[in-house]
Amino acid sequence: MSTNAHDAYYIPNKAVWPIIGTAGLVTMLAGFANYLNGSAAGSTFMIVGLMIFITMLVGWFTLQATESESGMYNHGVGISYRMGMMWFIFSEIMFFAVFFGTLWYTRNLSVDWLGGIGDGPGRSSHTLWADYKSAWPTNGPGKVGGKDGEFEAMGAFGLPFINTLLLLSSGVTCTWAHHGLLAKNRDQLIKGLIATVGLGFLFVACQAFEYHEAYTEMGLTLGTGIYGSTFFMLTGFHGLHVCIGAIILSVVLFRSWKGHFKPENHFAFEAAAWYWHFVDVVWLGLFIFVYLL
Repeated sequence: MSTNAHDAYYIPNKAVWPIIGTAGLVTMLAGFANYLNGSAAGSTFMIVGLMIFITMLVGWFTLQATESESGMYNHGVGISYRMGMMWFIFSEIMFFAVFFGTLWYTRNLSVDWLGGIGDGPGRSSHTLWADYKSAWPTNGPGKVGGKDGEFEAMGAFGLPFINTLLLLSSGVTCTWAHHGLLAKNRDQLIKGLIATVGLGFLFVACQAFEYHEAYTEMGLTLGTGIYGSTFFMLTGFHGLHVCIGAIILSVVLFRSWKGHFKPENHFAFEAAAWYWHFVDVVWLGLFIFVYLL
């Protein structure tokens, strides 16, 4: 690989990890497809593919950390990393925008149309669902989900409010850790990251308990019509992102404990912090539009 300090850009001459990662993803996808079709080997291939993919992540990020700490990256590489992370977060914004758009369209347009509100030429809501009443939350015409079509909407105050406090607090502790890094206070950096990771996983645990209550006590499931599907789609994908963010911050914590990162060279920490604050902002939107409204 090129290590000349005068090179315009650092370029490794071998890249085996993308191939290994692709092999892991293909194996996992093939296993999942076979699992859906009832193959006994499907779950085994899924696990093998996942292990290959995890091996790729560990190996590739270990290589990246070694190269970064060895001073192989120049200013141009730093710009590329930042641009890459910005585009990644932008893609995540678009990802959630689609689901928020689905919720808005359903709540403000589809439900009213099915209830006969705003009927116009060519619409046949009365013909399709003559007895349907426009209301939110709803599990749709025919009450397709819940016990005998009955379910309880998830309230905002309780676990969702506690989770909001947990996630907002984790944003504060993450920023506090960053200030410790900039001030060369490694003890503050590590304590702040421990608090952030702990709060993140506590959020996930609370959400898991919330899901358990929804399924066992409230009749609210993924099959509870449009309300259930949009609720679990938005909160579930967000919970997945919290898990991913907490794992990333755990890696950053381990590297910090190993003595990595300096005030002038710590983009891995910054990227994790950007992602974590993005997750915080998405949750605020969820809390307002899914739980409160």
